[in-house]
This record gives sequence, structure tokens and C-alpha cells, in this order.
Amino acid sequence: MSDWHDVREELRAFALGLPETHEDHPWGETVIKVNKKVFLFLGIDEQTDKWDPTFGVKLLSQTHGHALTVEGAAPSGYGLGKAGWVTVPFLAELPETEVLLDWVEESYRAIAPKRAIKLLDGQP
Repeated sequence: MSDWHDVREELRAFALGLPETHEDHPWGETVIKVNKKVFLFLGIDEQTDKWDPTFGVKLLSQTHGHALTVEGAAPSGYGLGKAGWVTVPFLAELPETEVLLDWVEESYRAIAPKRAIKLLDGQP
């Protein structure tokens, strides 16, 4: 997928397919939440003079370092980077979409309550 809108939509659709998730629009930006907590930041829908499209995920494993190797990626602002959040630009040369989906799932698992993770893993 070459267009960043397509990649963004695929991440959004995947995230909304995870148990107990919903979309919200605080600050005019799109976020995906589980149990009232954000696990995927998708920013605004369009690129502007002041904003390049990015997404943010919470990564606590070795994937955190991998995500930071994407050109332009950085620890997220507002102190979130200290807790494992990474902001990745959509306009960079990104890894395969499957890798990005793995990052979204890892972020979900870091934020979601245990009952939702059990649902994801197919446990009653």
C-alpha cells in the first residue's frame, strides 16, 4: 500500500476489530480506545502545512527499538515516550503492513484489560 491514507485506514480497521474497542476524536484527532484508554493515535485525516500524518503506538518489547529505526520516528511527546509510546510518520518508508498491525496489537495488549485480551486470544 503506497498511499498513507490506505495504510492509516488499514490500521484503523484492524484496531476497531479488536475486542471492546471504539473510535474517539478528542482534540479533533482520531484515536482508538479500549476500556476508555487510547492504544492507537491516528492524528487528523489530512496533511497540513503544520502537521505531517503520523500514528502512535505503545511498544514495550524489542519492537520499540525497531519502530524507532523508521526515519522520522521518535518517542511520543507530552512524556508518553517515557512510557514506551512511539510516534511514526506515515510518509516514511514503513515496514510491511503486517509489521505495523503487529505493533497495533502489541499496543492494544499493553493497554487492554485482561478480559479483552482473553477474548482476543479466544479464551472464554
